[in-house]
Amino acid sequence: MLSDIEYKKLAWHSRRGMRELDLLLLPFVEGFLQKQSSEDQLLYQRFLNEEDQDLYNWLVMREPAPTPEIERIVELIRSTR
Repeated sequence: MLSDIEYKKLAWHSRRGMRELDLLLLPFVEGFLQKQSSEDQLLYQRFLNEEDQDLYNWLVMREPAPTPEIERIVELIRSTR
């Protein structure tokens, strides 16, 4: 599980500066990330390393996620809206 410091870092990195993306990521981080498995938390960390435009396109289903792992985290995020 995430320590308080790790959680705060992920919350900070989830603020992307693209309002539309922030509206998708921040509710997930604030309401659901702490409840996810350690594996899914690590997957979310890796997910944030991707380019903002890619993240947005995957989350709004403009493009399919490139891997099953990314598809899993996209589905988790989308299910929290």
